[in-house]
Formats: sequence, C-alpha cells, structure tokens
Amino acid sequence: MDSGTSVTRLDPDSGERFQPLRRDLGVTSFGMNLITLQPGERGRVHEHVRQEEVMLVLEGILDVLTPDGVVELHANDVMRIAPDVRRQLVNRGPGRTVIVALGGSNEHDGRDGRAFASFDDAEAKAPQDLPNPEPLPASDLRG
Repeated sequence: MDSGTSVTRLDPDSGERFQPLRRDLGVTSFGMNLITLQPGERGRVHEHVRQEEVMLVLEGILDVLTPDGVVELHANDVMRIAPDVRRQLVNRGPGRTVIVALGGSNEHDGRDGRAFASFDDAEAKAPQDLPNPEPLPASDLRG
C-alpha cells in the first residue's frame, strides 16, 4: 500500500461505461468503479467467488436483477450484494444511471482509527473518545 494521498474526479460524461477508480487512486484493499449506464444498457449477469459488492446510486434509477427478483434503486440508495448472488445491473431509463460499485473480500477492521485533537498533538485517542471539534467560524466559510 502506497503512503500519502491521491485524488481523482468522477467523470460520468466521459462516454465510457467504467471508470476504474481503484486504479486511478492506487487503492489496493478493495475494488471501486464508477459505472455509467445509458437508457437500455445493462451489464453482464455475474457473481463473485469471494467479493461482496456495494452499489451506491448517484444518479438515475438502477434495476438490480437477481434470481429472487428485481430491486429498484434510486439516487442515494445503497445496496449490498453477497458474493454468491448472481446479479445484473440494468438501466430501464428514462435518463442515465450513475453508480459507484465497491467490492471487497477481506474482513473489515472497523476499529483501527486514531484521532488527534490537532495536527500538532502527539497523543492518539480512539475516535469515539475525542469530541468533534467546534464548527468553523463564519469568517472561514466559503461564500
């Protein structure tokens, strides 16, 4: 895993179905793609051996077809799909559908975060043991 930070920009207007965010960012611990489906487009029927997926709908309506039926997801809906569930992503319209697909296969280590009161603070605490900072003063807000 590389140190530091990396940045990319979502580009649903590129004309491409897939934007490989994992590669763009150098992420090595989980998969991450931007998927843009135009009306009528659909993905392959597929499943995974180990990887569970999460679909986050940013725009439009996504139909997720499984052997159990269809789940209709709208903007801001999120769906988790187990590895062994066959699925197909479908856009029945009326507009384009834009989703971020996340996939991972290892157990999540949910408590490895460390929090600091400031950048100068040398002592780390568990995030839940440190109160949230006060909001920014009005003079520091944009526009």
